[in-house]
Amino acid sequence: MKSISLFVERESFVHGIDPITKLYYILFAIIIPIILPSFTISAICLGTSIILLIFAKVMRKTLPVYSFVFFVLITVVIIQGLFKPGNETVLLQLGPVAMYKEGLQFALTIVFRVTNIVSAFMILVLTTKPSDLVEALVRKGMSPRIGYVIVSVFQIIPEMMTTMSTIMDAQRSRGMETEGKLLVRIKAFIPLLGPVVLGSLINTKERAMALEVRGFNSRNPKTYLNEEKTYPNSRFIQAVMLVLTVCAVAWRMFL
Repeated sequence: MKSISLFVERESFVHGIDPITKLYYILFAIIIPIILPSFTISAICLGTSIILLIFAKVMRKTLPVYSFVFFVLITVVIIQGLFKPGNETVLLQLGPVAMYKEGLQFALTIVFRVTNIVSAFMILVLTTKPSDLVEALVRKGMSPRIGYVIVSVFQIIPEMMTTMSTIMDAQRSRGMETEGKLLVRIKAFIPLLGPVVLGSLINTKERAMALEVRGFNSRNPKTYLNEEKTYPNSRFIQAVMLVLTVCAVAWRMFL
């Protein structure tokens, strides 16, 4: 059966890290560049995330996400480079339009921070099974209802992509053109919206009914199908991140 999550099965030490530690790493990747707001720190954090993605052997899966993020961040670079308050040093000028050094440096810092946050989330999404993540959170005391919402969020994008692929195959079999020029693709895309949205609503209703039948809302204590996994390096990694965070706070406060 084809998986409906973004998880990629690989043999790597990143896959062997527990989901809670990966969540801590996301917080670590967000907090450190805020505590130490410098271009160098942002670059180091981003480099660390990319190295982890490479070791996890999932870097290729991140390229579409990076492409979309960079497409959005280009506007940030242009706006900050042209119009940021405090721009003084002209770096590049084309007629009346001038790009300033201060604005570009500030924009690059934003680019590095956003890309680092996306990379940290991709480490979690691509190397962790949603079921393992939710089970670990529920064992820590989180409500199973919130866990179900998290699983649904992880699954909604690949599930919709699978549904769209099935509908497009059905349309091709009936002679509809789905490839070619942009106008042809737009005409083929519009008929997809109705079945995809309706299919998502139907799937949601069917899941809710199935969970209700299985006693999801029961107040009785629940058991787990799988035994709790142990991760030998988790405490060490968490301790290292905690120490680095404390050092960053101390550096910011006293220096």
